[in-house]
Amino acid sequence: MDASRTVGWEGFFNTRDLGGLPTRPGPLTSHGAFFRSADLRFVTEAGWSQAREAGLRTVVDLRNAAEIRPTAESSATPAGSARFTAAAGTTAPSGITRVEIPLDDVEDVELWQHISDEHLDGSPLYYRVFLERKPERCAALITALARTDPGGVLFHCGSGRDRAGLVSLMLLGLARVEPEAIAADYELSTEGVRPLYATLGVEDQGPLIESMLAEHGTTRREAVLRTLDGFDAEKYLLDAGVSSADLENLRSRLVMVSG
Repeated sequence: MDASRTVGWEGFFNTRDLGGLPTRPGPLTSHGAFFRSADLRFVTEAGWSQAREAGLRTVVDLRNAAEIRPTAESSATPAGSARFTAAAGTTAPSGITRVEIPLDDVEDVELWQHISDEHLDGSPLYYRVFLERKPERCAALITALARTDPGGVLFHCGSGRDRAGLVSLMLLGLARVEPEAIAADYELSTEGVRPLYATLGVEDQGPLIESMLAEHGTTRREAVLRTLDGFDAEKYLLDAGVSSADLENLRSRLVMVSG
């Protein structure tokens, strides 16, 4: 990975800048505009200070309520694969706004049961199904990102791989980033999430996901490219209800102005 995309803030795991990626119009995506990340429970005071100095101003939490606040029922949820036991104390310091925008729609048990039964979860294999079934969730999230205050925006889920990967796919698709670069960015999480798993003391899901992908005769890269094949992010988001003004605002933040 381009060193300029590396994020080494203390306590951040599987975190990287979406800047520096090639777009089909020519310019690179902007550094410091959007970051993707995993669970932030281990971020230290020094780490938050480093993030603030780097321009981070908003944190968007994509997780479900049961993943964020410990309760007697906080264990597994019907959605997703990388769901960690909720831990108290994940807060952002003064100067960084934190908002919760759960993406999954865990109330749609039928959808998540289908994704589980078909062995799509924990991989890009579920992206197409989710995009087709949940355009309103995607539109709400993208609209919220477009309307964040000036400064860097970090969005995160549990492992920083799948929900964060889906949001990255939409943003980078809107910026017209080369499909191979979007797929390569997704693949970085395979290694990027391992230190978080080790710190949490949970098993690396990589081998299980590899087995599921092989069952479908594909790979992570191929699954992302298949999702992007024929996917027009701008049309999808407009049809889903995102305004053209919000999309233009996002694009202006995502892509460097040449010259």
